[in-house]
Amino acid sequence: MSFKKVNPQRSVLIGFVSAILVGTSLLFLPAAHQDPANNKVIDDLFTAVSATCVTGLTTVDTATHWTFLGQIIILALIQMGGLGFMTLSTAIGAFVLRKISLNNRLKASAEVRGQGLFDLRRMVLAVIRIALLIEFIGFLFLFSRFFFGYKLSFTESLWKGIFHSVSAFNNAGFALYSDNLISFYHDPWVLLPLSFLTVLGGLGFPVFMQLRKAGAHIRLWNMGTKLVLLGTPILLFLGTAVIAVLEWNNPGSLGTMNSAEKILNSFAQSAFTRTSGFNNLDISTFHPSTLLFMDVLMFIGGGPAGTAGGIKITTFGVLLFVAITEIRGEGAVNILGKRLARSVHREAITVVLLSTALIFVAVFALQLLTAFTTDQILFEVVSGFATVGLTTGITFEMPLVGKIILIILMICGRIGPVTAAAALVYRRRPALYELPKERPLIG
Repeated sequence: MSFKKVNPQRSVLIGFVSAILVGTSLLFLPAAHQDPANNKVIDDLFTAVSATCVTGLTTVDTATHWTFLGQIIILALIQMGGLGFMTLSTAIGAFVLRKISLNNRLKASAEVRGQGLFDLRRMVLAVIRIALLIEFIGFLFLFSRFFFGYKLSFTESLWKGIFHSVSAFNNAGFALYSDNLISFYHDPWVLLPLSFLTVLGGLGFPVFMQLRKAGAHIRLWNMGTKLVLLGTPILLFLGTAVIAVLEWNNPGSLGTMNSAEKILNSFAQSAFTRTSGFNNLDISTFHPSTLLFMDVLMFIGGGPAGTAGGIKITTFGVLLFVAITEIRGEGAVNILGKRLARSVHREAITVVLLSTALIFVAVFALQLLTAFTTDQILFEVVSGFATVGLTTGITFEMPLVGKIILIILMICGRIGPVTAAAALVYRRRPALYELPKERPLIG
């Protein structure tokens, strides 16, 4: 098969795999490790995949295992993975070549789920400007807090401000502290900026572009923007309430805090759970019911074509309205004043079925390969697939095969199960005829 015949989905997969291999090679350098003698290639690969797929799962301690060079490489992979490999390459082409080929437009459009091709150059450049602006604002808050509040040196405050701002907006969840963010449980000046950066990154770039064009005129918003902007606060505050209620008296998580700290940490953990994967609480101490609810939040994820993972709020919203329409016995599916295209039904169902199948197979395999509980395995698998990065602490103890399974999950979750399937499966020519219809009994 010639290069020109590679479809956009396959190009996206090849692009991410290439970035991962380059990242792994760079992280393999002795200068990237504090202790090169004890380095393992699987840890380099796992970290490169986790950073490029903006997940945040780690098999080594980011704060102590990597040198400053290693952390720079990780940050570069996070930024590349967050903006999108093909999107970033298209932007470079726009600057350097001042033109974009139709092939590159198709590749970038496949990754960002773009609606059109002719405005792609303008869209990509606007996406990068928006991302850098938000990251810079987040950096200013964090730098000020580290420098003035914690009396860190100028250079350390600078680096930690940059790293955590980029990690939060790109929903990566990497932190330069061994306990992630647990030591900041009392500090709203750290947790709230990181929470808002996470939420903004999780909205998805199409929402930013819609708001940039239509502003606050809700009637001009498309269906996707309405679903994301309606679903995000509902899931955010629902997660806050559930975590607070279930963990309020748990001495391992919220139990020892005062009421204000309990609410702050419940809100922050809710924001981090859906997309970025920072943990300001010890997840390993959570009640099984809390973990199960967090599984649902991670599975739904954030907005499409952004830095968040999961099946996306739009997919969940579409299926919810399809179910409501079916229960009511109505014909067309109407969502927030618009009629849903019938082809979207199939797309949403396909995404959920493929995602559920991947998670089931991974959980089943890890149950056979490890001695971890089902709660722990399910949480780890959903976290990996949804590119969240939260863990109950079992990532470090995963066997080699378990780490490979998580690597596959992170890649499939980042580019999307449908894109991954379309990239790997042979696509034959469409049939020029239709078979007779038949209606089997359902339910």
